[in-house]
Amino acid sequence: MKKTTRLRNLLAAKELLVAPGAYDMLSAKIIEAVGYNAVYLTGYGQSASVLGQPDVGLLTMSEMAKRAADMAEAVDVPILADGDTGYGNPLNVMRTVREYEKAGVCAIQLEDQVFPKKCGHMLGRKVIPAEEMVQKIKAACDARMDDDFVIIARTDARTNFGLDAALERAALYKEAGADLLFVESPENEDEMRKINQAFPEAFTLANMLEGGRTPMPTVAEMEEMGFNIAIYCTGPLYAAAKAVQTYMEVLKKEGTTKSIWKDLLTFQEFNSFIGLPQYYEMEKKYA
Repeated sequence: MKKTTRLRNLLAAKELLVAPGAYDMLSAKIIEAVGYNAVYLTGYGQSASVLGQPDVGLLTMSEMAKRAADMAEAVDVPILADGDTGYGNPLNVMRTVREYEKAGVCAIQLEDQVFPKKCGHMLGRKVIPAEEMVQKIKAACDARMDDDFVIIARTDARTNFGLDAALERAALYKEAGADLLFVESPENEDEMRKINQAFPEAFTLANMLEGGRTPMPTVAEMEEMGFNIAIYCTGPLYAAAKAVQTYMEVLKKEGTTKSIWKDLLTFQEFNSFIGLPQYYEMEKKYA
């Protein structure tokens, strides 16, 4: 079965699809190894891991497509990839969709922000006219070669214009052909429920960001609300940053890391996880 078809089946299942956010290839492999059925390629995390910079539209389309291709090579589960604003007008969006599809991911997320964009839980976001985003969604749908490739339409209108305005935009994007609706930054659980009440027949996405503008219900609660997928976009990045920070602080303070060895994977464990034994086997085969 194609990965894109597999993703559509996962979205259509009764069970909520949980797709943690991968900021690099190692985090994607960990997500897959723990048993998750999909990975979300976070633009926020790519900006942090590639550039060491905030999510303010600094990465280019080609840089993101390369990261997408590397991640699709690293794991076997479907990847949903952040495509920011599509990196331009509808013609740019068409090229972006084709490059992402060639990269091997199964879905692209496109948002209606003004470029340069910002993380969906930051203040100061501005949105383009809804009609302009409609044309981007139509262009994205026309550009894909695989009909099962998922077009995710995200609106950032809630924060500045209220939920009703965001739902109106989402309805237009659905009519334009979007497969999955992503109303960013609802501010309470009642608003989360209203999103699904407004689109009972559409796939919907919940974005779970620790410390963000949206509450974080349990997986079971989001499933009951009617969401089809929940992404945990930044949590793995924050967890990794905290772990590295702790390691560095212990080394600086104690002059050794022995007190936290128990918190680390061993040399042997990590080599096994990353696939070294398989390379040893291939060396023997082709010796």
